[in-house]
Amino acid sequence: MSYKIVFFDVDGTITNHEDGSIPISTVEAIKNLKRKGLKVVAATGRPLSMCKELKELGIETFITANGGYVKHLQEVIHKVPMDKGIIQEIMEFAKLENNGLSFYTEEFSMNGITEKEILTALKETLSLNEYPESRPLIHNEDVFLLCLFANDETVEKYIQRFPHLTFRRWHPYVLNVLQDDVSKSLAILKTLEFFNIDKSEAIAFGDGENDIDMLELVGLGIAMGNGSKELKNVADFVTKKSSEDGIHYALKKYEIL
Repeated sequence: MSYKIVFFDVDGTITNHEDGSIPISTVEAIKNLKRKGLKVVAATGRPLSMCKELKELGIETFITANGGYVKHLQEVIHKVPMDKGIIQEIMEFAKLENNGLSFYTEEFSMNGITEKEILTALKETLSLNEYPESRPLIHNEDVFLLCLFANDETVEKYIQRFPHLTFRRWHPYVLNVLQDDVSKSLAILKTLEFFNIDKSEAIAFGDGENDIDMLELVGLGIAMGNGSKELKNVADFVTKKSSEDGIHYALKKYEIL
């Protein structure tokens, strides 16, 4: 099969799942893919503002906010902004309940609620060691992804209060709050359409459960050795861990490099 495009999850896939660094073998693999004419896309839960080190690798196309915002160079391919009124309602309810919210524009911000569990989740999901800025008027901007920090008991209150929204857990303490369907797979379809590439000609690497739909969609889905059990079950191949040059290993195995 002749592949034309590779989608990479970022945290725990491009980056070493143990220390957050990008392995030299992965840097070289991305450069070699581009040299051979393949398109390279980062498909991440991060906001665009936290992708600077990926741009330095030569990546020009970004699926960010778990699929809510897609940009190639300066062109927006796909975006799913939430209703501003709904965001304001959720912000008011979260303030009453004292729950953390995070907002993904091209930047990343929160609602100012602080607690140990939130900081732990920020470190585990975005490698952040401190809270981002609080922007009380964020509901006036285009927000492409809204996340709630809460346990299951608390989430039930939100489901009852906002029955028209979908709450999708992707971390033990974090959920996507969705008005419309937002996923990496939907964003990938929009990206493939933009480049006029068939999904059978695409490869995807991932490590988390929010990568399942992405790996199921493409022609070749590869799970990292450090990935979740659920993801490995749907993958075409399970490579080595991101700390063991897993991306390079898989690309060599399939003779793509």
